[in-house]
Amino acid sequence: MDICSRNNVKVTGPADGPVVVLAHGFGCDQNMWRLTVPALADRYRVVTFDYVGSGGSELSAFSQERYSSLEGYARDVVEVCEELDLRNAVFVGHSVSAMVGVLAARMAPSRLGALVMVAPSPRYIDDGGYRGGFSAQDIDELLESLDANYLGWSAAMAPMIMGNPERPELGEELTNSFCATDPDIAAVFARTTFLSDSREDLKSVTVPTLVLECSQDVIAPREVGAYVHAAIPSSRLVTLDATGHCPQLSAPQATNEAILTFLADFR
Repeated sequence: MDICSRNNVKVTGPADGPVVVLAHGFGCDQNMWRLTVPALADRYRVVTFDYVGSGGSELSAFSQERYSSLEGYARDVVEVCEELDLRNAVFVGHSVSAMVGVLAARMAPSRLGALVMVAPSPRYIDDGGYRGGFSAQDIDELLESLDANYLGWSAAMAPMIMGNPERPELGEELTNSFCATDPDIAAVFARTTFLSDSREDLKSVTVPTLVLECSQDVIAPREVGAYVHAAIPSSRLVTLDATGHCPQLSAPQATNEAILTFLADFR
């Protein structure tokens, strides 16, 4: 199967420009980056895509075995990079995709030369002195609720994840994105996401890295951003004046400016 069709790959911007790859998180698709692409496309070749099982990807290519680990999603990234013959691209990963980017950079170091982690979390479950933001019981209940009534779960969780209750249209958009995902596929991606532990993988990161955190984020609290920054010696931490877990939608100007500043320094 053609990789670009499988992953609904879109390329915007000058063909000879430096490359930026934008990767969405759980329950979303590349539309989450619609306010970022125009800000980058004047100077950069911008690649967006949907993970298999999300958005406009080819659903028949979904494999529970492959996508029950973050490595499966990292393989999507590497295969897209190989198909387009990308070299030294900057990978911008939102939420769980930040950790997918870590794995993809390790799998194909010549393809990805820098990372931008937007609201990253290497582990969502608290563990000893580590605060991920959720107890094991919290995550068990979250996954049980998702299995029991995915549409109801989406309607309840998406506004909480998005934050910004004074702007209900943002929560509605994320709810609609969640609800557009096949429930069986969403259940696999949710378990892969919320049960993952990528803390050890952070030690493998040697490329320039920007960690973008929000000032208030119930999914990835600021302790998590500090942890990621401390675990990656080459990283830069920027705290956005933004609330919620999706700053590319709730605070696009601040998010885009932070990414553009990093890109200018990297290049």
